[in-house]
Amino acid sequence: MSGVCEETTVDWRGRPSNPSKHGGMKAATFVLGIQSFEIMAIAAVGNNLITYLINEMHFSLAKSANIVTNFVGTVFLLALLGGYLSDSYLGSFWTMLIFGFVELSGFILLSVQAHLPQLKPPPCNMLSDGEHCKEAKGMKALIFFVALYLVALGSGCVKPNMIAHGADQFNQDNPKQSKKLSTYFNAAYFAFSVGELIALTILVWVQTHSGMDVGFGVSAVAMAMGLISLVSGTLYYRNKPPQGSIFTPIAQVFVAAFSKRKQVCPSNRQSLHGSQGNVPNNHVTLSSDTGSLLHTEKFRFLDKACLKIQDGANTKESPWRLCSVTQVNQVKILISVVPIFACTIIFNTILAQLQTFSVQQGSAMNTQLTKSFHIPPASLQAIPYILLIFVVPLYDTFFVPFARKITGHESGISPLQRIGFGLFFATFSMVAAAIMEKKRRDSAVNSDKILSIFWIAPQFLIFGFSEMFTAVGLIEFFYKQSLKGMQAFLTAMTYCSYSFGFFLSSLLVSMVNKITSSSSNGGWLHDNDLNKDRLDLFYWLLAALSFLNFLNYLFWSRWYSANNSTSSSTSHIHEIHAEDYNHYSFNNAKNVGADDHNIP
Repeated sequence: MSGVCEETTVDWRGRPSNPSKHGGMKAATFVLGIQSFEIMAIAAVGNNLITYLINEMHFSLAKSANIVTNFVGTVFLLALLGGYLSDSYLGSFWTMLIFGFVELSGFILLSVQAHLPQLKPPPCNMLSDGEHCKEAKGMKALIFFVALYLVALGSGCVKPNMIAHGADQFNQDNPKQSKKLSTYFNAAYFAFSVGELIALTILVWVQTHSGMDVGFGVSAVAMAMGLISLVSGTLYYRNKPPQGSIFTPIAQVFVAAFSKRKQVCPSNRQSLHGSQGNVPNNHVTLSSDTGSLLHTEKFRFLDKACLKIQDGANTKESPWRLCSVTQVNQVKILISVVPIFACTIIFNTILAQLQTFSVQQGSAMNTQLTKSFHIPPASLQAIPYILLIFVVPLYDTFFVPFARKITGHESGISPLQRIGFGLFFATFSMVAAAIMEKKRRDSAVNSDKILSIFWIAPQFLIFGFSEMFTAVGLIEFFYKQSLKGMQAFLTAMTYCSYSFGFFLSSLLVSMVNKITSSSSNGGWLHDNDLNKDRLDLFYWLLAALSFLNFLNYLFWSRWYSANNSTSSSTSHIHEIHAEDYNHYSFNNAKNVGADDHNIP
């Protein structure tokens, strides 16, 4: 759903961009470069971090899992900060450049900390002598967490702007470029998959065989390469200038609506338009620009922000008392996408398990591939990305054009449908994980037999397939909302879903341990030994939550679609107002009260 306002973009010097020189897939390719290198750098750290925390820093399994999920959760939560700074003050390019160097400094400090023995606790085998191992504390822990959260701050602020800046290279008002935008989102996921694959194979292998200090150093090199790719495209970018605080117009709508909460809003469009003819004193009318008021019948209490009390004095109202209909509608859109966002949280809680407990599953299995080569457990996460490197191009090349002929949708299927497919498949990832963990545990406990690590490959494979649908669909859904000047922040909301998912994972682990614990048993996930824990039951719990979440998503997606279809059915009536509508964007609508032509 693209906005109706004409986009304003500039080149690196601040001059209006030239469509023949700036933007397009050529410019977006440089952004894909930093996206691939950045995910390569941080994935190599995040996906194998639990092994480092247990073996080198000597934290317990449960504590290590929570440190990982809290770290990843913080990365994605800080994406909101990156989106806000970009849309409001810095722009996508400068936000990526500044915080890219912050992330690089964190990788360098991690490498130094991992290299120097005096910054780590004494060597100890946590599996055989865990009770006597000394956990990292004091200055050693402080330096580690400072380095780790420098990476979190940098990566969090960079992530939403990579997607947004790449998508900004395409003009949504141009039908041809709008189709290319859908291709770009698939290309972005392809770049993500390539970066993940290299991180989970080559970089994790380096960490396993050359040490985490070298591994962290390689991540620093990868991040530096990403920054070089970003800067190399400077001359080709079309940049959207920051618009000032993106939260002020939102706050103005709520304040204005609350201040006029006792007023009665006209119940139908005819009365709204008819009210502009002969208005008696002390009567309530709409501000002009009524063309888009009926964009949605949801949240009608916010429509009161568009009402002007006629007292005969013809005084100008403050923007905190009178808002444009465009401004109110965009706040309605922002509220209406929240349930869709919330339905992806459980999905990302499942992802958290594949980066923590599933890695530990692999550590308890036979990792030998040949006589001399053992698969690092964290590298098992590369399996879905090997598949997706082939599936994503096929999806964009064959499925999208085929589906486009049937549905007429530029992306083949709508983003909401794509999200739904992914949420449905994610449930089966946890079903496979629970079945395989039960088989692995029974074999180890009852038969003293260690299964091959490839037995747990299906859970990664199924989730990778579901992520191709949900992750890309969610980003496309949010970016295409008609909220001008908020694309980076909306993209950040998709990453915020990852954050809440990982934090929920930490909460679930703690709650499950507390609820299932007894005097003789510490809980399903209490012990550092998976043969004593009941990880399979925890996976079944997540499978049940995932299925209930899918049903919940069906309700909210139908609610959103019904609301959106109502909007589409009335949109043609309001085309005559397009010229007035273009006077407003989400960020300049706050000045509505200052212009006489906005007062009936």
